[in-house]
Parts: sequence; C-alpha cells; structure tokens
Amino acid sequence: MALDTATQKLLATIAALGEKPLHCMTLDEARAFPTRLARGKGTLPADRRQMSSVSDHMIVVPGGGVRVRMLVPRGVVRAVVVYYHGGGWVLGGIEQSELLGRFLADTTGCVVALVDYRLAPEHRFPTAINDAWAALLWVHEHIEQFAGSSVPLIVGGDSAGGTLAAVVTHRARNAGFPRIALQILVYPATDSDFDRDSYLKSENQLLVTRETLMWFWNNYDPTQSARSDTEAVPLHEPNLAELPPAIVVTAEHDPLRDEAIEYADRLRRAGVPVVSRHFEDQMHGFFTLFGALPASRIALEFVADEIAHFLTTTAKEISR
Repeated sequence: MALDTATQKLLATIAALGEKPLHCMTLDEARAFPTRLARGKGTLPADRRQMSSVSDHMIVVPGGGVRVRMLVPRGVVRAVVVYYHGGGWVLGGIEQSELLGRFLADTTGCVVALVDYRLAPEHRFPTAINDAWAALLWVHEHIEQFAGSSVPLIVGGDSAGGTLAAVVTHRARNAGFPRIALQILVYPATDSDFDRDSYLKSENQLLVTRETLMWFWNNYDPTQSARSDTEAVPLHEPNLAELPPAIVVTAEHDPLRDEAIEYADRLRRAGVPVVSRHFEDQMHGFFTLFGALPASRIALEFVADEIAHFLTTTAKEISR
C-alpha cells in the first residue's frame, strides 16, 4: 500500500529543506535533526497536556547518571508507564518524547516516566539496557511516591526504545522482580539481520533506511559482538513464555517490520496475550510525529485505549 498523503507531504518537506540521510550526517547534525525539522515546518503539536506535576530525577549508575522525568497526570493514578524513547540508541531524548508522554499520561491516567538513557557511540552496548533496567528499578522503588499507591507497572518504547522495553521484561521475568503488568512495543528492533525482506524493499527506504539502521548498529555495537546477544536482539531469546501481555504497533513501510511482526508472533506462540495493530500506509518513526501525521494520533489513541482496557479488565479480575 502507498504511503498516506500526510507522510508524502512530510517527506517532500524534508527533501525541500535539503536534509541529508541520517546516516550521512555528523552525529551532532543527526541529533539536531528533529529540532530543525520542527522549526522548519512546525511539526510540533500545540497539544501540550497539563500535568499535576513534572519533575526530573538523576539516578546514579556505574560511570554516570540517568535522568528520569516523571509526568504525573491530574486525578487518580491508575498505573505507571516507564517509557524508553527511540533513536537507534544514538539519537533522541526525553525532551523530544515529552509531548508523547504527556498525551499518554493525560489520556490513560498513568504516571509516565521518561528515561534519558545514555547514548552511543559515547556509551555503547550494554549501557542503554543497563540504564533502562536501573531506571525501571528506581521507578518501582518510588512508585507510591508518584502514584499515591501500589499501582501496576508498565514498560514501553518505540524503535530502539521498544527493544529496551522488551529486554527489561526478560530481565524482570528471569530475576522474579519487579512485576511488569504490560509491555508496549512500537515497531521494536528485535534482530540484527539487515537482509530481511522489509530491509531490502525500496519502498521502505524513507526517513529511516537500511543504511541508517546499519549506522545505528555500528555506533551501538561496532565490534558486532552483541548482535546475537539476547539483550541486544530479543528475538534471539529462546524462551518468551511468562512475559507480560503486549501491545504491539507495526508499520508497513518500515525496515523493522518483519522482525517486529515475528517477535509478536513468537510471543503469541509462547502463550503471551498480544494485541497488535499494523499501519499499512505508514513509515518507521510515524508514531512520534503526531504533530505532522494524523496516523500518529490514531496510533497513540490505540495504545492509550488498550492500556485503559487492560487496566479496567485487570481491576475487575482483582475485585472478583
């Protein structure tokens, strides 16, 4: 299926701005790209949901610190979502994902914890996953402080952040702690095979291309020693049983499409409840572009509705 009109217009805007492909930029240029795009064509939405409180906290970890931004919605808190941003473990941060976090917090009644894990190439694998884990443990330890009571703990993320969300569920299951109620995986990177059909299709070489993803991996794991490690590629984990239920979002025009769909299918075969939605006319990265792409808002509302449905169903089961 062809890209929708809004995506075609966005790509035309990027072309008109004379932007190079991400993998051809310097590191500084690539990290500043979202800001340049937003300023150049107003892709940031005006929809800035009001919170009860917003606070930043620094978690001390070996070799440095990890910043976590706590977005506390107004009203009774139903759960806490620990959210990991995308960007190939190289780009992105909590500033770029704050509007998304505010939307999820406001629409679901969940505290959203945005994790500013350290980026490659300055901090290579396994730093991102260790930071993600440390942040999860910190949020769990302080859950009553921000939620007001012991509410369910949810993890989620998009792209590389979806990888981190998947991997921390493996760690939590293996450790027996903390209990994760639900995982949200938005087109997660689950493998490192660049010869999959979705990587090779010309119609998928858009905002993020096969070469871009190879550039991400080469920054994250330049020795290629981790590319079969289950903490880098969760699809290689042999046992996916007893993991939390999953909400999975995938896009048709996405090099990561096939591995994300395969991971969701493997979760189902392992007995994990999975609710998924596939967006046939969208590209990789669309989920976080809700100022520019209408489908992004639809996907966000889908995720928010499924979180609310899960929490309502769980509450009813507990009360029986």
